[in-house]
Amino acid sequence: MVDMTSFRGSVQSPQTHTPGHTPAWLPPIRTVEIDRPWVWLSSAWQDMMAAPAISFAYGALAVISSLVLVVGLAMLDMEYLLLPMAAGFMLVGPLFAVGLYETSRLLELGERPTFGKVVAAYRRNGVQIAGVGLVLMLAMLAWIRVAFLIFALFFSGEPPALDQLVDRIFFSAETIPFLLTGTVFGGIIATAVFSIAVVSVPMLLDRETDVFTAMATSIAVVRANIKPMIAWAFLIALFMSAGMVTAFLGLAIALPVIGHASWHCYRDLVGIGR
Repeated sequence: MVDMTSFRGSVQSPQTHTPGHTPAWLPPIRTVEIDRPWVWLSSAWQDMMAAPAISFAYGALAVISSLVLVVGLAMLDMEYLLLPMAAGFMLVGPLFAVGLYETSRLLELGERPTFGKVVAAYRRNGVQIAGVGLVLMLAMLAWIRVAFLIFALFFSGEPPALDQLVDRIFFSAETIPFLLTGTVFGGIIATAVFSIAVVSVPMLLDRETDVFTAMATSIAVVRANIKPMIAWAFLIALFMSAGMVTAFLGLAIALPVIGHASWHCYRDLVGIGR
């Protein structure tokens, strides 16, 4: 197991660097080394230990919600939506994690996080946060629609039943073209969502700014830190996938870790300014 605390201060500190193609009305953008995401994860773990009740409450809510969704889909004979819905959860995750961002923000300020303060965070700059939420929900609906079409294309309009789901998806003649097609289209949507959301929701929570500035800043962060952002996206997918394949129980840890780390990602990469 990796000792994430060993990464504290082990890599180069972020440097403020606003690329020439970044609009002047955006805040300064910092650049970091490719291994910087490990520092964010280390800081996230410390935040979890400092506020375990809130962190694990979020994790437990993610586990319970996931299990309820699975049961609901099974009752509706829509088990084939399990995989696209799991992927879709990652798309709207930044909105779900607002309370975790607030917890890390309060800890950074030396304040004691409480459930009341966390809930109140959703009302701070609420209209603009809701704007990002709308974009993320539309992206999730687009992905679900694409997933429907891909299933219909490869399974002749008849999605496999639950007892056949794994065999049909991973061990049939359609497996390779199905997975390649799903990966390409899903990757395009996921890349777009990651680019506009990686720091936009924490930024809206932290500053009195608008949704367009926040999303433009997020895109600028990704463009200025391509390699670290690829590494960060990979780690997010890895942690969340690990949480889901453990019958969703791993989400109790994976979700709060990624949520807290996303706050530290924002604080590292977006400077004080415009």
